Amino acid sequence: MGFVRTVKEEIKLIRERDPAIHSNMEVFLYPSFKVMLYYRTAHKMYLKKHYFFARWISQRAARKTGIEIHPGAQIGKGFFIDHGNGVIIGETTVIGDNVTLYQGVTLGGTGKEQGKRHPTIGNNVMISTGAKVLGSFKIGDNSKIGAGSVVLKEVPPNSTVVGVPGRVVKRDNKALPQEELDQIDLPDPVREDITGLQRANAELTNRLLDLEREVKRLQEEKRIQE
Repeated sequence: MGFVRTVKEEIKLIRERDPAIHSNMEVFLYPSFKVMLYYRTAHKMYLKKHYFFARWISQRAARKTGIEIHPGAQIGKGFFIDHGNGVIIGETTVIGDNVTLYQGVTLGGTGKEQGKRHPTIGNNVMISTGAKVLGSFKIGDNSKIGAGSVVLKEVPPNSTVVGVPGRVVKRDNKALPQEELDQIDLPDPVREDITGLQRANAELTNRLLDLEREVKRLQEEKRIQE
């Protein structure tokens, strides 16, 4: 009964998150669905310290789906991988509830750490296509990681990260509803910086022109007085 309930929950989740799925039967062909079934079996084996068999199952899943989830990773409820090819999730990764990953995402380590080497992902987080989160820090709840970003340090809750290396753009201190977790409506801090510099340059130029006009006026008044 537990297995049947799990399958039904996965079908419901995938159909809610991916509009390309038109029937329940299609879900059985979906890489995210397949890899999570493999992962749950492998994770149980890992917890029982049957490490070889756990890795054998996870590697079989990786060959079939293109998604590599280490059996030691801890994954919460409502986890969804859209398409998923190239997704890698490391051994000590901890993922909260209602997390969405897109293709090419890496939740990995830097190669210099011992013990907890991989990131902790909070609840209600969206990580966009090709993003890399490397290290044993936390991505705060209700955060978004922009496509292609490389995140190397902790991200506060309710934040958006873009760029290489990733830059945090603070959002309103409110929980982001699930419908706002998309890959499009992300801030562009580089553009914002350029816009700010252009605005400051325009203000300085106008002040300089005002000073030049004032100097000319004073010079004209002095000439008249003489």
